[in-house]
Amino acid sequence: MFSIYPYILMILVVIFYSGNILIGKAINDLPPYTIAFFRVAIAFIVLLPIGLRSAMENRSLFWKYKKPLLIMTLSGVTFFNTFIYASLQFTTASNVAVLETIIPVVTVILSAYILKEKLRNIQTTGVILSVLGAIWVVLDGRIFQMTTMDWNIGDAIMIGAILTWSIYSIYVKQYMHLFPTYGVLCVMTGISVIVLLPVVLIEWSILGVPTIHVSNHMAGLLYLGIFPSFVALVFYNRAVAMLGASQASVFLNFLPVFTIIGAYFWLGETITWMQVVGACIVILGVLLTTQNTSKQQAIAKKSKAV
Repeated sequence: MFSIYPYILMILVVIFYSGNILIGKAINDLPPYTIAFFRVAIAFIVLLPIGLRSAMENRSLFWKYKKPLLIMTLSGVTFFNTFIYASLQFTTASNVAVLETIIPVVTVILSAYILKEKLRNIQTTGVILSVLGAIWVVLDGRIFQMTTMDWNIGDAIMIGAILTWSIYSIYVKQYMHLFPTYGVLCVMTGISVIVLLPVVLIEWSILGVPTIHVSNHMAGLLYLGIFPSFVALVFYNRAVAMLGASQASVFLNFLPVFTIIGAYFWLGETITWMQVVGACIVILGVLLTTQNTSKQQAIAKKSKAV
């Protein structure tokens, strides 16, 4: 029986990650690794009373699967957003958004190679449409100007974000179901705090210790530490378990659409008809991809019942 539940989860994930971009833009006077560090530190503090007991009870399990656990931690929790924050120091948000649309393609390719996942023709068409639609949204319809964009070191840094999230999605599909939900996030954010601490200390030694303003920064940092770092990860991990890595990642193409809508209401930016057209293309691409997946799941369940 078809379930809308994983799709609702992925829509919420995209909303939270859109807020991550908007809030990150609002507090970008802070250095990138400072934002990344306080993000995971706040997440760890929130998760500690929720997941510590579970983490302690399952410590032998974490040790047994320490390699995939470390890969998931470094790729999805520690460095994905760190790459994004670092990239935004050198390049534009539009360039970052364009490059993020490549994540589903890379995930599909890696899933086919590592997990042997297969996509039917209609799903491949959906992936391509969603990528093109997302790029159309970001470039406001001027899609043929991509070759004339001013690419720089920030764009190269975004390759790290693309690869890390693709790897994270694949390992989540393979291993995340083995771990307790809150216990594993507690461990992952704790490891991330340890990994990022020396990095942020180096950043402060070079740039100086930034001043954290309660009125300007704390609300934003709390949002980043709770929703994108905790709630969105729980939802995304659950959706990947139900949809598969490549299918869930397609929903990330909604990110520029939701970000533009958020910018319209919160930042007073305008929405053009070109962006509306691109948003419709993204939605069509996602529907094509997930519709075929739903049919496959239904057929599989019927076969098991027989």
